[in-house]
Amino acid sequence: MYLPEHFREHCVEALHALMRAYPLATLVTPREGEPTLNHLPLRLSHETDGLHLHGHIARANPLGNQIGGKVKVIFHGPEAYVSPAWYPSKAEHGQVVPTWNYAVVHAHAVLRLIDDAAWLLRHIETLTDEHEAINATPWQVSDAPPEFIARLSSTIVGIDLRVELLEGKFKLSQNRVQADRDGVMAGLRKQGKDALASWMEAWGV
Repeated sequence: MYLPEHFREHCVEALHALMRAYPLATLVTPREGEPTLNHLPLRLSHETDGLHLHGHIARANPLGNQIGGKVKVIFHGPEAYVSPAWYPSKAEHGQVVPTWNYAVVHAHAVLRLIDDAAWLLRHIETLTDEHEAINATPWQVSDAPPEFIARLSSTIVGIDLRVELLEGKFKLSQNRVQADRDGVMAGLRKQGKDALASWMEAWGV
C-alpha cells in the first residue's frame, strides 16, 4: 500500500476503532500463485500472545482446504468523493482538484483454520451478541433449536488470524489547511456522508 507519512495512522486505538466499526473485511490469501479474496465479518480478540481476528467460512469454500500461512486482511472504513468546490482556497487561487477521502486498515496475519464445534459455537454466540446489541430485543443463538444450530455449525469452519502487523491509511485531508478541511466536512454532511465527516473530525488531524 502506498502510504505517505502524513496519511499514516499510528494510533492503535484508531485502527481498532475502524476494525470494530467496519468489521466486514477482505481476506487475501495466496493460492497456487494467485491471490484469493474472501469477504467476511471479523471480530477482534485480545489474547495472551497479541491481537487475533476471528471469523468463519463455509466448509465448501476452497479456503477451508488451506493449511494456513501468512495472509492479509483489509478493513474498509468510510469513504467519499471530495469536491474542490468545498475548499475556501478555491476562491483565493483556484489551484485545487478533486480527490477521494477514505480510511483503511491492513492487517498482516497468520491464518489458522479451526474445526472445533465448541469453539465455533462460542464464536457464533459472541459475534451475534456484539451485532445484536443495538436491537431493543436482541436475537440470541439460543433462540433457535439446538439441533438446527448444530446442523448449520457443521457446515462452517472457524478462522483464527494472529495479527503480526497493522497499517492504517487515513486519507482525511490532513494535507489541507484547516479552512479547507472544515469545508470538506461541511460538504460531506450536506451530502449525508456524516460517517466520513465524523471520522475526519475525530482522527484527521
